[in-house]
Amino acid sequence: MQSVVVLTLTGVLSQVVGFVYRVFLTRLAGAEVLGLYQLILPVYSVLLSLTSVGLTTAVSNLSAWYQALGSRRAIYQVRGQAVKLFFLLALVPCALLAVFSDGVSVYLLGDARTRLGLVLLIPCLLLTGTENLHKHYFYGVGRVYPAALTELAEQVLRAVLVLAMVQVLAPRTAEGTVGAIVLGMALCEVTSALTQLVLFRWALGPAGRLTGQGVPRGQLRRKIVRIAAPLGLAALLGNLISSANAVLIPRLLVLGGMDQSQAVSTYGVTFGMTLPMLLVPTAFLSALGLVLAPRLSRASALGQGETIRRLVRRGVGAANLILIPALALLAVLGDAIGQSLYGDPRAGDHLPLLALGVLFSCWQSLFACVLSGVGRQNTAALAALAADGLQLGLTCLTVSRMGMAGYAGAFVLSSLVGAALSWRGVSRAIGLTLPVFQWFAAPALAACLAASCGQLMETVLLRAAVSPLAGAAGGLVFGGLLYLSALQAMGVHPLHPSG
Repeated sequence: MQSVVVLTLTGVLSQVVGFVYRVFLTRLAGAEVLGLYQLILPVYSVLLSLTSVGLTTAVSNLSAWYQALGSRRAIYQVRGQAVKLFFLLALVPCALLAVFSDGVSVYLLGDARTRLGLVLLIPCLLLTGTENLHKHYFYGVGRVYPAALTELAEQVLRAVLVLAMVQVLAPRTAEGTVGAIVLGMALCEVTSALTQLVLFRWALGPAGRLTGQGVPRGQLRRKIVRIAAPLGLAALLGNLISSANAVLIPRLLVLGGMDQSQAVSTYGVTFGMTLPMLLVPTAFLSALGLVLAPRLSRASALGQGETIRRLVRRGVGAANLILIPALALLAVLGDAIGQSLYGDPRAGDHLPLLALGVLFSCWQSLFACVLSGVGRQNTAALAALAADGLQLGLTCLTVSRMGMAGYAGAFVLSSLVGAALSWRGVSRAIGLTLPVFQWFAAPALAACLAASCGQLMETVLLRAAVSPLAGAAGGLVFGGLLYLSALQAMGVHPLHPSG
């Protein structure tokens, strides 16, 4: 229980720090620079999925396995082999990116101003990969405090260093500003990677005093590859599709009549302002996944079907009791919040559709976590790939004609399909009937009341001459209290959402 609380609190705080950091970065650098920065992030995600996503899971799983066997020597070997494989996998793509950064920036990303940021991503990627390998040792053996607390400290340090680099270097061009942002990230990763290495050495003790039997090198590599290869391939395919979707949007906006600068700026508003604001309430999902999946795995191994169903009902029910009202309130009050914080009138564009898409994507993530816990990772991966592929197709069809409203509609439809496919897999795997009232009807009805009354309270406060941000905050508080009251009236208790 303490692990859940720690992961949830640090996850929420990290999300809040990240949100505040984006607010200051937007005001300091502007929407166009934020759009250029968002353009290079898909490259970063693809390279991470290619080099380290599967390896981090392998480190986590095998560390837990050898910890149970009492072999610290084997854990040390797992870390060493994983780091070697990571650098081996990263060598070729990083070299190609360094050599062909001009072509990637112009022909793949569609904007030459991303070149400097792409080059500086290389050391950032190498440091992030080694840091994550060490961090997942702690998650694997159940020692969440070092990983969780350093994750929060890293968020704060990254925000400080990035903002300092942009402020001190004061680049005169958009490309220079993007480079300053990535440079700040790389400096943060130097500290984070060294910290995780020291914590890992401290946790295991000196290499010469490790207990337990070692594992033959070839056997250990085969174990790592068996775990990492399918997960890495699925993550790579998903990120390639998502990256293609992200990179195409500015080009499609240009095709629809915008100039390049306006297209990149519009892209930066949606992906750098509006969506991060809507994602703040989802901060607890990673903590829920880290706790729920191992419990489902244990129950599945013991054949405890009813325990699995009870855990899923409670986990998803509790998540919906938070997600549905939070996103409903942001859908109606987020316009004032976004404009006040970011200083850009476009920050609230397409909020209702984007909020609905975020909700559906959260359902897909929750059901994917359940599928992973009961050993149906392939089902989750196929559902994710189908949703990403659908979104890419719909984006190509709609954005040039409808602008970002087309993307928002594509996001909603593809996320709904992904959630539906994932739920179908969950239903077949664990034999659970959809709890419509507890999961959807009760929180949705209460959230509609909260959103409408919260918007009314905002109007009343604005007429009393308060600031737009204060009016929206008052609406959030009033709507939240009404939501809790409505749940109580329907007999739904937030601490015990379903049996």
